[in-house]
Amino acid sequence: MKTTTRTFVKLNTAIPGPKAQEILEKRDKHVTRGLSHTVFSFADRAEGALITDVDGNTFIDFAGAIGTLNAGHCPPTVVAALKEQLDRFIHTGFNVFMYESYVQLAEKLNQITPGTHEKKTMFLNSGAEAVENAVKIARKYTGRKAIISFERGFHGRTLLGMSLTSKVKPYKYGFGPFAPDTYKISYPYYYRADGLTPDELDRQLLQRLETFFLTEVPAEDVAAIIMEPVQGEGGFVVPSKTFVQGVKRICEAHGILFIADEVQTGFGRTGKMFAMEHFDVVPDLMTMSKSIAAGIPISAVTGRAEIMDAPNPGEVGGTYAGSPLGCVAALKVIEMFEQENIPEWANAIGERIMSRFRSLQQKYPVIGDVRGLGAMCAVELVKDPVTKEPDKDLTGRIVQECIQRGLVLLSAGLYGNVLRFLSPLVITDEQLDEGLDIIEEVLGELVTP
Repeated sequence: MKTTTRTFVKLNTAIPGPKAQEILEKRDKHVTRGLSHTVFSFADRAEGALITDVDGNTFIDFAGAIGTLNAGHCPPTVVAALKEQLDRFIHTGFNVFMYESYVQLAEKLNQITPGTHEKKTMFLNSGAEAVENAVKIARKYTGRKAIISFERGFHGRTLLGMSLTSKVKPYKYGFGPFAPDTYKISYPYYYRADGLTPDELDRQLLQRLETFFLTEVPAEDVAAIIMEPVQGEGGFVVPSKTFVQGVKRICEAHGILFIADEVQTGFGRTGKMFAMEHFDVVPDLMTMSKSIAAGIPISAVTGRAEIMDAPNPGEVGGTYAGSPLGCVAALKVIEMFEQENIPEWANAIGERIMSRFRSLQQKYPVIGDVRGLGAMCAVELVKDPVTKEPDKDLTGRIVQECIQRGLVLLSAGLYGNVLRFLSPLVITDEQLDEGLDIIEEVLGELVTP
């Protein structure tokens, strides 16, 4: 590897460095091996779009804790709000002794999520828990049991989350049996449409959904269809407005609730506060987490008031659900996004990323597809641009080589052959360009034009 002078990346050691090596030995002894890691080092501090590890190596962050840090690492207003809350109280349990920030955040989400109808909100701890509760609420309201999700979708690692998730390894293999009354249907993947135009594929898949009610489960038994507006773990696959609106129409025709899983797509990532705004579709229920609170664990379910009120008191909730720390952090994140119009920054970031890779695509045929919505961008790598055979090995090598050069990068996709970009939305143009330069440099060394 050649040595290149960087402005933001500072590497004192190989990765992992000596201090990280010592902690890794303890990690291997004391932490379950079932947890996977992208970077084999340990963070010491982080700010904005930069992370510095225990050996003093500074990385540019293109992962954002898998889309959790749209507001960046340690945004000052959020940190200040958390310190103030810590001085007052840490936790009382909203189901025991309520606190105002929970109500304030619920009111705010009811205002900013799609739709002008009356809404209500509840808070939980994680995206998977939000999904579980959205399903509980949908079943309680409709009196129906079946839930439909989509191929390549990801909805969490809990039993129901796994059941709704499509990728077998590493999420489901060996963990069955799974929750009953869960079904999967096809989601458009225009890059792999076998010669069909997007319109043709949309029509085919929507018709397949109607046929599904005849062959698998009757529509009158289906409580809800849950959809990621842009598939996350599935490879940042973006559907058309035609498809999303078509699914919503089918839901309305059969009394099926439409759940938008915005855990990864929400809070400005796609260039709007919520990705469903791109499709002009108002969901009945919406799940949120990740970037809601700049890294403090909290999730939410927001939906039509009459649906959200279906459960009786005590039928939903949790000990830590909607913690005071999460609530005050989320309120400050939303304030920051509104005052600084951060979702607009996502569009500029996405344009910069996709412009760079569309240019590189002319030089490197291994770049099969460049796609995205806002700053939720992906590059799909293939062995051959004609057969589109996925190149998982090259993708993994690029990710690891970028890490060795100070760029935190993630892969995704059913075939593991997609580079995905989830940098904090507060990343500067200069930081973004330096990260893209690193990827281009690695491509030049690993791939023959």
